[in-house]
Amino acid sequence: MKPAEIYRQLRDVYGEDVMIEGMVKKWVRMFNSGRKNVHDENRIGPSLVTDDLVRAVDEKIQENRRFTMTTLYDYFQQISHTLLYEIVTDCLGYRKLCSRWVPKMLTYVNKAKLLGSALTFLTQYSDDGEDFLNKILKGDETWVRHVTPESKQQ
Repeated sequence: MKPAEIYRQLRDVYGEDVMIEGMVKKWVRMFNSGRKNVHDENRIGPSLVTDDLVRAVDEKIQENRRFTMTTLYDYFQQISHTLLYEIVTDCLGYRKLCSRWVPKMLTYVNKAKLLGSALTFLTQYSDDGEDFLNKILKGDETWVRHVTPESKQQ
């Protein structure tokens, strides 16, 4: 099939928002010369992700934890959706959980609460000894996440 014919078919299906005819010709040449897939190859060059950009994205997320990638993209239109998603998930370590993004790592406040609980248990153990250990309920070690989703009215 000729590149011009492929371009016409693409334009018929996708309308005017289709790649330019020159790009179609380039892809046809690449596939005719042996290319097997349509995925981009790894590129060597400077990274588009800078510390300032990561910091700016994190600040915007902290302003509204109930964001969507689309609303976040409205603030960072100079970068692609893919790069923005990479910053949120890989660089910042966020993941989608219920209705908001939460960090994978514990915050300083979480660590302080855990330390306080551990000290309380140690104090009770030093006071009560083995009796304290007998009062602890044993479970099946199933991890349960407790997240209280924010309501939209908050």
